[in-house]
Amino acid sequence: MKHYDLLIVDDEQRYADMLAKRLGLRGLNCRICYDGRSAIDLVGEAAFSVIILDLQLPDLYGTEVLERIKARRPDNVVIILTGHGTEKDKQACMASGAHAFMNKPLDIDRLLTIMDRLKTRLV
Repeated sequence: MKHYDLLIVDDEQRYADMLAKRLGLRGLNCRICYDGRSAIDLVGEAAFSVIILDLQLPDLYGTEVLERIKARRPDNVVIILTGHGTEKDKQACMASGAHAFMNKPLDIDRLLTIMDRLKTRLV
């Protein structure tokens, strides 16, 4: 099974590509997908240390994707990154097993700090 440091799930293709590039410059191996069903399929095919998941996806809402990922791989570290999340979304995501909830625009240093803090839990 192929291993990646990160899976970025975001329907904003330019944003996801830019984020992968920025994280790649920091030595992280990223895979990108742009919808929820693809993310769920990828989690079944490859191992990821961290999944960065947007809530607003074209096919499934992020909380459903989170629940399906956690059902398939309960130990996966999932960080929600959204521009549209509400406090209710945050509570639902954290209750479903998300490890962090971040709002866009992304503070990449904060993301790296969170990932570093979670490194003991990484695959």
